[in-house]
Amino acid sequence: MNIPNRITISRILLIPIFIILLAVPFNWGVWNIGEQDLPVSHFVAALLFIIASATDWVDGYYARKHNLVTNLGKFLDPMADKLLVSAAFILLVEMGLAPAWVVIVIISREFAVTGLRLVAAGEGIVLAAGQMGKLKTVLQIVSIAALLLHNYPFSYFGIPFAIIALYSALIITVISGYDYFVKNWHVMRDSK
Repeated sequence: MNIPNRITISRILLIPIFIILLAVPFNWGVWNIGEQDLPVSHFVAALLFIIASATDWVDGYYARKHNLVTNLGKFLDPMADKLLVSAAFILLVEMGLAPAWVVIVIISREFAVTGLRLVAAGEGIVLAAGQMGKLKTVLQIVSIAALLLHNYPFSYFGIPFAIIALYSALIITVISGYDYFVKNWHVMRDSK
């Protein structure tokens, strides 16, 4: 249980707090931002989400820099990411801030890639995330944060940044999923 794994576990432990902030109707007030209202609880949840997402970079950087990469970390890190992002997207649908079909496509891609990684692991093969997958993760995080913030500060200027970010994340999610399967199809083809 090294420091990067502890950081990853802390990200997992932040997820229930994040969910409670969005699922429980806290009456902490509302900020009027441009033409949008931003509930304070959504702002706090967005900050928590950003902090939790940042720990993904921190634990990975620390593990690589200090040669502390472990099998536990290889298992926990992507699981923590998928749990956090899936929880956020599902809650955004419930709050009416994201279309359900977009979230279904995004989460389905995550399940499909995880399934491919499980088959590869059964064959003793580790499939690393590519650059497209990393871009996908960044776009998903940016879109979730922007939606949780009700498009602040872009709402002041009438720029629908949150929606642009969400659909950009959707497009890159689909493309990166396709790319991942094309590059790694040999795992499915050659599996016993």
